[in-house]
Amino acid sequence: MRILFSLILGLFISAVSFGQIEDPIKWNFEVVSVSDNEVDVVISAEIEDSWHLYSQYVEGPIPTTFTFFDNKSHEFIDGVVESTPHEDYDKSFDTILKYFEEQAEFRQRVKLLSDSVSVLKGEFEFMVCNNGMCLPPEWVDIELELPAASKASKPSSSSSSAHGLWGIFFLAFLSGFVALLTPCVFPMIPMTVSFFTKQSKNKAQGIKNAIIYGLSIIGIYVFLGVVVSGVFGADALNNMATNEYFNVAFFLLLVVFAASFLGAFEITIPNSWINKADSASDKGGLIGIFFMAFTLALVSFSCTGPIVGTLLVEAASGGSYIGPIVGMFGFSFAIALPFTLFAAFPGWLNSLPKSGGWLNSVKVVLGFLELALAFKFLSNADLVLDLHILERETFIAIWIVIFGLLTMYLLGKLKLAHDSDLKHISVGRLFMAIVTGAFTVYMIPGLWGAPLKLISAFPPPQEYSESPYGVGYTLGGAAEIHKEEGQHLGPQGIMAFHDYEEGLAFAKSVNKPVMLDFTGKACVNCRKMEQGVWSDSQIKSILKNDVVLVSLYVDDRKKLAEEDQYVTTLAGKTKKVRTIGDKWMVLQANTYKTNSQPYYVMLGSNGKPLLENANYQDYGTIDLFKDWLSRGLAAFN
Repeated sequence: MRILFSLILGLFISAVSFGQIEDPIKWNFEVVSVSDNEVDVVISAEIEDSWHLYSQYVEGPIPTTFTFFDNKSHEFIDGVVESTPHEDYDKSFDTILKYFEEQAEFRQRVKLLSDSVSVLKGEFEFMVCNNGMCLPPEWVDIELELPAASKASKPSSSSSSAHGLWGIFFLAFLSGFVALLTPCVFPMIPMTVSFFTKQSKNKAQGIKNAIIYGLSIIGIYVFLGVVVSGVFGADALNNMATNEYFNVAFFLLLVVFAASFLGAFEITIPNSWINKADSASDKGGLIGIFFMAFTLALVSFSCTGPIVGTLLVEAASGGSYIGPIVGMFGFSFAIALPFTLFAAFPGWLNSLPKSGGWLNSVKVVLGFLELALAFKFLSNADLVLDLHILERETFIAIWIVIFGLLTMYLLGKLKLAHDSDLKHISVGRLFMAIVTGAFTVYMIPGLWGAPLKLISAFPPPQEYSESPYGVGYTLGGAAEIHKEEGQHLGPQGIMAFHDYEEGLAFAKSVNKPVMLDFTGKACVNCRKMEQGVWSDSQIKSILKNDVVLVSLYVDDRKKLAEEDQYVTTLAGKTKKVRTIGDKWMVLQANTYKTNSQPYYVMLGSNGKPLLENANYQDYGTIDLFKDWLSRGLAAFN
């Protein structure tokens, strides 16, 4: 009896949860003081377990987007700064996505211009998903009272996550070791060791001086990171990832660095600076040791400068205020470590390989990598501006050429300026050529639509291409596709209506059932269904030939005409219907009492459901969805 009761209760809960309106996020608003005439508008989110909210800086899903309305009583300082999100690869969008779990915080700095209380107004759009569904994007109005400039309250404490900073540190640390293998730095190691060996009276003093020398190197580079963060500021760093002007500037900067490494020219510091630093190092003591470290930084700039510049670009574009500082600490720590150890223990010098042409080869390899990375930033700008100049196929073709040339260089088939004659290829160089050659061949199918998951974070997404289905794709061999008025090409080459009334009218005229597909352009699980379930040959045949597919995108941002916009009540909340997506979301929520996607409804010619509705959680396999379609067709017939 107890088992039977539990089973009935479980079925009841499932039935209730199947059709409920989900509301997994709670928003809080606060105004906190920064100074007498500046405040932070803090918008924080409490997110239920298993749900996540997308960052402002994502490609694919709907990002969290803020709009503040102008007011003469205050002005906005820079953009909205968000707490550090999680980052993870998403198979459906084939890219790295930034998202928040459990909680998120967004801050907008506001300068107060009035000596009386004023009201700040604005709005923001957001989207939340879990592993089983995505909810349609929602708009939330902002209306907050701001204090007068002289009556602002005391600031409240806030914490920021250090997520991602360890990644910057380790990347910078590895880059520092690579910089050691360049011809500007590697030969400096024995020279430095010789200096400390001669100047130190005993081993203890030698170790002490070596540690001071290493700390000086770290201090110089960390200071550079502090300067970058201080000049740009937190808001500018946070907006770098999506700002088209920053991305174009970064592209040009990295191309210059790449040309320098490839031998076109050298980026050098004026000799007068080096001579002054070198003369200061002769003073001895702590000051002399510091200026020795400063001289090392200046002399090695032609090799370390491009690496440091690239690191600062990567760290800054990550949006973290302390990213450049952490990056420079990791880089300088790797540089300082061997100098300090060899200065403290000069006997280890015998284990170092001799200088030679291989040092220049390291520079050239770095030049190719810098050039490849440069096009990622140009691609970011192209995506933001929606120019379609550097589409997916073009980007991949450029990378194929770059890494193909790198493979030829490693095999000795390509010689650049300053390269010495290569009599034979070392085993290590051969192994590197095998890796880069295999990587080049791996990218070639990407021109025909292969996902290229190993580099998914770099090229533009699949839909941002000349041929979203791959070069030469002809929809199963059909030269032409019959298209009714109002139909559009949908997933798997299936023709679909995007308007409910048009689709229903056409279905009546051809005497076929309608399959309503409540979906979203940024819906992760919708893509999983379309790629993993609809791709089945029998399911695809049914959707193409036996039903009329009506795909209603709840995140379609096209504005409705002014006379078609209206305000309604949804789940006890006021909802403004101003876009096509809002219209379909309200239709789904009011008619079927749910707001999750994907959601499928099979309708007869009278517009009434033929069987129970289907969702991703309960019908997300080929067998279950095929059975659901077959039962719907049987009910219609």
